[in-house]
Amino acid sequence: MSYLQTAQELYKEAALTPQPGLCCVTSQARYLPELVIPEVMEEMNYGCGTTVHYGDLNAGETVLYVGVGGGLEALQFAYFTRRSQSVIAVDSVPEMLARAEENFQLAAQANKWFRPDFVKLVRGNALSLPLANDSVDVAAQNCLFNIFKEEELKRAISEMYRVLRPGGRLYISDPITSQPIPAHLREDERLRAMCLSGALAYQAYLDKFVDAGFGTIEVRSRRPYRILDKGRYGINEDILLESLELVVYKNPVPADGACVFAGETAIYAGPDEAYDDGKGHVIQRDVPLPVCQKTAGNLRALKRPDLFITKATYHYGGGGCC
Repeated sequence: MSYLQTAQELYKEAALTPQPGLCCVTSQARYLPELVIPEVMEEMNYGCGTTVHYGDLNAGETVLYVGVGGGLEALQFAYFTRRSQSVIAVDSVPEMLARAEENFQLAAQANKWFRPDFVKLVRGNALSLPLANDSVDVAAQNCLFNIFKEEELKRAISEMYRVLRPGGRLYISDPITSQPIPAHLREDERLRAMCLSGALAYQAYLDKFVDAGFGTIEVRSRRPYRILDKGRYGINEDILLESLELVVYKNPVPADGACVFAGETAIYAGPDEAYDDGKGHVIQRDVPLPVCQKTAGNLRALKRPDLFITKATYHYGGGGCC
């Protein structure tokens, strides 16, 4: 049995019998006015963070969600779109699609604004999405890409890029690793399917999206996920896994490299009203300006005593300059 078949079996089991401990989401989903989430959706929240960033979403957009699970995040996306088939939920596990369909019926009973036809359930594979080129505004996946090995991961990201319209954005939540994961854990099919041993390092993960052609990356969140501990996993030292939430944009990669916003901020405290670096960045005195990693590096290199560049927080909230 291949590791992808193992993943199929694991999530078939999780569809038939909800397993709240399968992934690491331990807090309840965030609520919005008149949004009621059925309990079973909470139990089947098989993610490692969230892909639903409320301030970004617009009613007229079409959303692709890959790996529907119990349907929780598809329901949250539908809260904003509220149109027939405005959320397309793709999953390769028939049992998961059937359970999600049942859950959407429950959601319709609990939410006057929601109709099950807001979400179009489609059987399909992340490695060959059943959608046309440039057909969606938003794509999302939660704790899925880390399951894939190198070639499959490359294909999955390329497929997301293909179906997004120019300027569209991909929302991601996946584990990353603080240090190399030993080969015997990486090759363990069930651990990989459980999102425990396939994680890449932070920079290696970001590079996959740049290589696929995404020109802008925003690091929305980076927080502790789980520990691969010495006692249970037969390793020399404990390994911290972190949950990383990204928004990546389908726009051209600039000649000097992708723009990565990771929470670095420039603050000018000099004698003038503002500092202009001559490269399109005007920093008003005493007004913090979020900057991308390239700009942060260039400004640090100036070594100006009146220009302060903070370290990355890995929690970027927008409003930045590249």
